[in-house]
Formats: sequence, structure tokens, C-alpha cells
Amino acid sequence: MHIPDNYLSPSTCAVMFAAMTPIWYYSVQKVKKTVTQDKIPLIGIGAAFSFMLMMFNLPIPNGTTAHAVGGTLIALLLGPYAACIAVSVALLIQAFIFGDGGILSFGANCFNMAFILPFVGFYVYRFLNRVIPSKVGHKIAILIASYIGINVAAFVAAVEFGIQPLLFVDSAGHALYCPYPFWISIPAMTLPHLLFAGVAEAVFTMAIYEFIGRVSPGVMYDAGKIKLNPLIGLLVALICLSPLGLLASGTAWGEWGGNELAADASLGTALGYIPDKIAHGFEYEALFPDYTVSGMAEPLGYILSAIVGAALLVIIFKVIGSMYHGNKKAC
Repeated sequence: MHIPDNYLSPSTCAVMFAAMTPIWYYSVQKVKKTVTQDKIPLIGIGAAFSFMLMMFNLPIPNGTTAHAVGGTLIALLLGPYAACIAVSVALLIQAFIFGDGGILSFGANCFNMAFILPFVGFYVYRFLNRVIPSKVGHKIAILIASYIGINVAAFVAAVEFGIQPLLFVDSAGHALYCPYPFWISIPAMTLPHLLFAGVAEAVFTMAIYEFIGRVSPGVMYDAGKIKLNPLIGLLVALICLSPLGLLASGTAWGEWGGNELAADASLGTALGYIPDKIAHGFEYEALFPDYTVSGMAEPLGYILSAIVGAALLVIIFKVIGSMYHGNKKAC
């Protein structure tokens, strides 16, 4: 679901970034008012969980991959505004350090995964939890909400892809950016998430939510001490298991390089050309491209990337927490 650079036009990227700007601003203001200082570091841990979940690629039968995001999980624990900030910073680290998701398309990726996903998941959960007020209903609400959240986000991404060939073509009628119309982009994005990534999102969300509820209930409730060690332990376990994400071969749909794109047969036959703006567009060289480290075996590079990404996110929000002056209780 990480849209690379040059798949969306600069104007589309600008619109999406402009749409996210007030969302980021309002989210920061809400977090200042509703999240207490002792819970600010939890946003970093939540961001690190999201970062790690996005490294666990799932194999899709058509040869592509997909992944969970964890946005609804953070929203359930800390609220949707904190989730928006957490996932946005995780996406920022992924884009700039690991080249996962575009720099120009950062706003679009945040709109999909840091806004649509956690807010849809959170409010679907609230609705279902009121409709089915029981322990079983609570669990059902978590599963359904996280499943719907990621699928709505995938649909929005598909729309962003699909609008490109309608608006931006060259004199020969070739797409300048993403070449796939709605009738290709929507099923290509939504089916893998409906069948695979959505299930993974629901399972991960439920499992981690239940784990946190048992080992550190203070995360969820005002009463009780917040125990960070079990959460860090789970994060370390995910880092150690991260090479499992390498077992899924192939590239996520819509994240191909130019040559892969030209050979792709999503339209029924090979595309046969590289859209001009993808072939000659914006380029950015990340420090650890695709979570690899030069001269290091791929699994070790993946683990090192996981350590770097997760540690940065925890440290960033730890520093923010030390500078934080809010004093209102978390809702």
C-alpha cells in the first residue's frame, strides 16, 4: 500500500499533502490535550509496532505481496489522533531511510494509512462495541473494525491510482504516471486486502491488543502502572522474527520499478512501456533501500533495518515525551 514516487502526479501529491496538513495539525493539538506525558512514549512504541507489522510481507497468489499496518491497534490503545501521528512518523522513517513509499507521495500514503485506516477502524469499533455490549462483542468489534479499516484504506489508494490514467496521458495516449484505470486498480488493491492483509490486520490487532491488556493494562486505562518492559520485549521478538517477511517473494501491487511495470500483465497483456514520468521522474536514494544493507546478508540486513527503524521511533517519541508539558488525563 506504500505508493512509490512518480506513480501519482505532482498535483495529486500536492492535493493529498494539503489534505493531510490540517489533519496533522489537529491531531497534534488533540494529542497535547488528551494524552498525558507518561503515555507519549507509548505513541513511539505504537509507531514501532506499526513499522514492524509493515515489514512482515504476506505472499499473494498472483505473485505480489501485502502487509498489515496496525493503525487500528494504536487507535484503540491511544486514540485515533495519536495513531495518526504514530503511523505518519513510521511512514516518514520508512520513506526517507528505507525507500519504502515515496517522498513526494508521502502525503498520500499518510492519508491512506495514517488517517483513513485508524479513524475508520476506531469509529467502526466504537459503533460495534455499542451494538454488541459484551466481552465477545468487544472482540468481534476489534476484529471487524481492524479488517474494515485497512480495506477502506486500500480502496482509497486504488482510487488514487485509478484516477491517474484518466487525467495524465501523453500524445500517444500512454499514461504518464500509474497506467492502471479503476477497473484494474480497485480489484488489484482490494482483493488481496480483503482476502489476506485484512485478515492479518485483524489477527495481529487482536493478538497484540489482548497481550497488552494482560501484561500492561495501564496502557488502556488510567488506573494501573504502565509497564513498558513487556511491550519492548514483544517488539524485540518481532524484530528477531522480521526475516519471515522475506519469505514472500515478489513486489506489492503498484510498487514496481520501471522494468517490472513494463512487463506487468495486469491489463491482460504486458504493458509494454514505462510511463514517462516513472522512467524519468523524481529519484531518491535511501540509506537502506528496501531494508537491505550493502555487504550484509539479506536476513541480517532486514534485522538491522528493523532495529534502526524501531529504535528511531521509540527514541523520537521518548524525546518528545521529555519535552512534553501536557497535564490532562488521556481519554
